[in-house]
Amino acid sequence: MPTLVQKYGGSSLADTEKLKYVARRIVDRKRAGVDVVVVVSAMGDTTDRLLAMAREVAKDPSRRELDMLLTVGERITMALLSMMIHELGQEVISLTGSQCGILTSDSHSRARIMEVRPFRVQDELAKGRIVIVAGYQGTSYKREITTLGRGGSDLTAVALAAALNAEACEIYSDVDGVLTGDPRIVPSATQIETLSYDEMLALSKGGARVLHADAVEWARRTGVALYARSTQGEGTGTMVRRDLPERPNPVVAVTGRTDLVRVSSTNAAPISARLSDVPIAEQWSHGEHSQWILCREDTPEMDALCEELLGMGASVERETGSVMVVGHALSDDPQASTVLRTAFEGYSNHANVLSWTAWLPAALVDDLVGQLHAQLIEHSA
Repeated sequence: MPTLVQKYGGSSLADTEKLKYVARRIVDRKRAGVDVVVVVSAMGDTTDRLLAMAREVAKDPSRRELDMLLTVGERITMALLSMMIHELGQEVISLTGSQCGILTSDSHSRARIMEVRPFRVQDELAKGRIVIVAGYQGTSYKREITTLGRGGSDLTAVALAAALNAEACEIYSDVDGVLTGDPRIVPSATQIETLSYDEMLALSKGGARVLHADAVEWARRTGVALYARSTQGEGTGTMVRRDLPERPNPVVAVTGRTDLVRVSSTNAAPISARLSDVPIAEQWSHGEHSQWILCREDTPEMDALCEELLGMGASVERETGSVMVVGHALSDDPQASTVLRTAFEGYSNHANVLSWTAWLPAALVDDLVGQLHAQLIEHSA
């Protein structure tokens, strides 16, 4: 019997009614003759509320204790969903990250998956059960509970799919796949049927939130067939595969993000040393002048870090954003290169074989995303 791994995000599980809907979908897949493993996130804004509670009782809560606290959210979801599936007459069991064999590094709040030993999951599937897994978490070699950072449930699903040699991994959210632009900014954005791993990875790093970059990277490395689909309805969503699809228009999508911080310094050595354990989105140097782009989502203690960097003599721009156009050899395409050189004039920017990115004040991002989508995608359709 083929194995399918599904992941449902917080918006798909915001309340018990949505949980019941997801439970029925899962049971239908099982009864269609598929072994089903389901990875779940915390319900709705549970993780944010738990973080707020922690900061009410501690100014700088321990990362270990935060991991102990935040993993509760996914365990609540997995238990409730398992109860609902049982009520529908289907054998089911819920497992934590550690119970299903996700072994991680010892870095609390940003642990890396080192290995997946899915023996317990395989045993439960062999008994005919649906397996519900708490995403976002694992256990370190010290037997400590760890979390994988934002997007960790996507990564859990893809890593399990690879370890189980699953037929596919389906990531469900409130949008039907990946669009050519953020529909909140670009109402005319359209669905992309197929993307390569490299295209999806670029979009994820550039701000598209449908699939997390770490999950896409794991899928690319292991060859997992990846689908982004809507929880509601029966749309086809977006398939992510290894090969580059053929397209008449070299431009695939436009994306942006507004949660960046730019750090600049002419004294790179001490700044580089301080940032050695901080996730860096981009880094470049021109002569003696070095710059680093940091992401607030990856660094919860960003405000304190900014103050420390200012004290070290660095320049810090806290309201930085980026606009990325994903496409093939954009600098070689006459129309795309002309539009982008004009739009990005005066901003730090960089082009490679799959994308062209500019860094600019966060307040300007949305307007530029809409402008470029209109010029490069809508007018080229």
